[in-house]
Amino acid sequence: MPKPSASVPVIAIDGPSASGKGTVAAKVAEALGWRYLDSGALYRLATLAALRAGADLDDEEALAQLARDMKVEFRGARAWLDGRDVTEDLRTEEVSAVASRVAARPKVRQALLARQRSFRAPPGLVADGRDMGSVVFPDAPLKVYLTAGVETRADRRYKQLMEKGMYAKMGDVVEELQRRDERDSSRPVAPLKHYPDAFFLDTTGLSVDQAVQKILGWWQEKSQR
Repeated sequence: MPKPSASVPVIAIDGPSASGKGTVAAKVAEALGWRYLDSGALYRLATLAALRAGADLDDEEALAQLARDMKVEFRGARAWLDGRDVTEDLRTEEVSAVASRVAARPKVRQALLARQRSFRAPPGLVADGRDMGSVVFPDAPLKVYLTAGVETRADRRYKQLMEKGMYAKMGDVVEELQRRDERDSSRPVAPLKHYPDAFFLDTTGLSVDQAVQKILGWWQEKSQR
């Protein structure tokens, strides 16, 4: 892996769950020929490692140790944990329901900070998450806060669950998103919020390609200055 460098450009895309930021960020990275970091996958991996180890989810030290020790590898769009492909496991409702609790632990966030920054390598990086622009890459030349109305986000999540053959009620999906929003925005460390130096992008009513083009346009403006 190339050595991380602060001179490598980063586009940091933050936003709430089911806002579409992962899909958009991956397509922006593809369009630019840059690397892509799904920071949420790292927290889901730490969560999966904790669940498999039967760890006490209130034991912050144990969770942080697991986050430091887990052997993680990304092969294209696939994620591997301790030598096993766990891509599908990361998207289960069990992991989704617990991940925001694990991610709220300050020592877990600190344990994963260096891992995230190691993705910053030439020719550039597009990173998505909750604190990419505020904590992980505060010097990113382009920061975007990407969101959508809760109804739009719930509809996206509902369709994802149904496509996986998982039973879901729209009301339950909305409530779970609202709970996760509350946890993410109110946690004491690196809360999710729209910071003044980030462009605001509401994807309600926008296609993925329209959102991608908006961000690429902002990057073009930034890079020409």
